[in-house]
Amino acid sequence: QVQLVESGGGLVQAGGSLRLSCAASGSIFSISAMGWYRQAPGKQRELVALITSGGSENYADSVKGRFTISRDNAKNTVYLQMNSLKPEDTAVYYCYAFSAALWGQGTQVTVSS
Repeated sequence: QVQLVESGGGLVQAGGSLRLSCAASGSIFSISAMGWYRQAPGKQRELVALITSGGSENYADSVKGRFTISRDNAKNTVYLQMNSLKPEDTAVYYCYAFSAALWGQGTQVTVSS
């Protein structure tokens, strides 16, 4: 059974950085596009970034130039490097495997002003 496990969230001051990791068990990782979503309190879940199996990247306008998504197929892991964090980036961040329609459990990111 495929599972996604996120890590790397936490509390950081505005302007700081965090790196989120999402480790996938199972064999779907290398053939699946992977994404990072976030959900702030009272708001809908939104796509932050995605990376295809071939390595193409797409970003929400709100994070372009600040966040970078990457993947290591040998480790079945996708990363989200978040720089120049802002208080409005505060949310629970979720990893998503498109081919399996599978969510991770989420990791909290809190950015203080």
